[in-house]
Amino acid sequence: MLKLLKDLAALAIGIIEVLLIFRFILRLLAANPNSVFVNWIYVNTAPLLQPFIFAFPNPAVASGFVIEFTTLFAVFAYAFLGFVLQEILEILVDQKR
Repeated sequence: MLKLLKDLAALAIGIIEVLLIFRFILRLLAANPNSVFVNWIYVNTAPLLQPFIFAFPNPAVASGFVIEFTTLFAVFAYAFLGFVLQEILEILVDQKR
């Protein structure tokens, strides 16, 4: 049961990481927010960024390109959180044996 939980946690963190990386790339390349896919990514990743909002500036480069440091920090923070969660679950799985 704990192995399943560990696998589900890894899957959830992986999906979060991919979505945030997509957001970073789309903002960096100044993707059109009126596009259905781009809008979907922005809407669904906004709650993931709430704990980190306004932590870093988002400098705009020429022609609307934006380097979203908040998103980059969130990617690393969720990766670290996922690592810690995986280690805790690994300890629990080892104790069950």
